[in-house]
Amino acid sequence: MKKNSGIVWPIGIGISLMCIVGLGAWTIVETGKEPVEESDIYMNKYQDVDNNANDFINAKIAFDKKYSIEYLGEKLNAEDAKFSYKITTKDGNIVNDAKIKVIATRPQTHKQDLVLADANVTNGVYNFATKLPGVGRWDIMASISIGADKRYYNLHMDTTKDTKPIEY
Repeated sequence: MKKNSGIVWPIGIGISLMCIVGLGAWTIVETGKEPVEESDIYMNKYQDVDNNANDFINAKIAFDKKYSIEYLGEKLNAEDAKFSYKITTKDGNIVNDAKIKVIATRPQTHKQDLVLADANVTNGVYNFATKLPGVGRWDIMASISIGADKRYYNLHMDTTKDTKPIEY
């Protein structure tokens, strides 16, 4: 019977460590190829949203007690994208003096962001029109201010599907 020299275990451990380090490096290289964007669900840096989450929630509640927002848009079309919001008071009176800023953005990148600030206002309906630079999924984020009241109204939409927008 041949006696074991005691070198098998250190070689096995060394090979295992090299494989683990190699796979870790490969993972970092592969994930670095994909774009990673910070969340901007409230049109702010996510750190600011985390630090002031209660302020955002309380502002939404206060806004919703006074006003109603209704998205009037249809299926999203990349060639002729139209976004329409109707804003009324809880009493049913139209609001024509709101300040609305709309950003159309991709969920995975900010390279194709479109900022729309000049709305055509008719009887409380704020209309925005633009051409989207591509088809697929879009997040439509709106910042709505009326006096001291402010609210964010965000939608998920898709140009390839005939579905209703999803509010988030």
